[in-house]
Amino acid sequence: MAVQISPSILSADFARLAEEAKAVEDAADWLHVDVMDNHFVPNLTLGLPVVEALLKHAALPVDCHLMIDDPDRHAPAYAEAGAGSVTIHAEAAKAPVRTLRAIKAAGARCGLGINPGTAIEPYADLLDEVDMVLLMTVEPGFGGQKFLDLVLPKITRTRALIAARRAGAEGEIWLQVDGGVSEETIERCAEAGADVFVAGSAVYGAQDPAQATRDLRAQAERATARAAWRA
Repeated sequence: MAVQISPSILSADFARLAEEAKAVEDAADWLHVDVMDNHFVPNLTLGLPVVEALLKHAALPVDCHLMIDDPDRHAPAYAEAGAGSVTIHAEAAKAPVRTLRAIKAAGARCGLGINPGTAIEPYADLLDEVDMVLLMTVEPGFGGQKFLDLVLPKITRTRALIAARRAGAEGEIWLQVDGGVSEETIERCAEAGADVFVAGSAVYGAQDPAQATRDLRAQAERATARAAWRA
């Protein structure tokens, strides 16, 4: 599939979210929204009311990443509100199959998030239920962290699992990376097997967020073209 870039508003100016969303709408594929509850991760960001308000102004589809306790209870509401994609964390979900199916039934793509210290292999059977796997490449909770190289082999293993599960099946499973994605790291992620890239500081910390998004896309596309997993 084609490379996709999802700028994270975690690094944007929260007082100007509509303007910050508009700044990348001609360059990005998604708008990534990190929902944190100060329980699953040690940070509190925004919740469903802010997402609902943002959806009224964002031209891009919204990619909601729920870093919260009890996603089984709360996740379907984000899909019902109009989010294009909703990701829950494997570490937090008690009934992941039911919740993933509820997200899809509400009209959104469903994703499964995996923390850096969590292996992908125990969740291989869930790949038939998901539209996307999100691999955290930093410890979740805060933007601007340094990329964790130790996740690169897991990206490669996840890409192989996806290829094995989807052979001959309908639909693609996207492989998203989130955390420390920048011009220094995006090519390594693409070569390892990622095809959807969340970038926060690298986009909203740039003087021209749209151009930064285009530059990241170009780097990822070059790396993907030469990646062994594309052969």
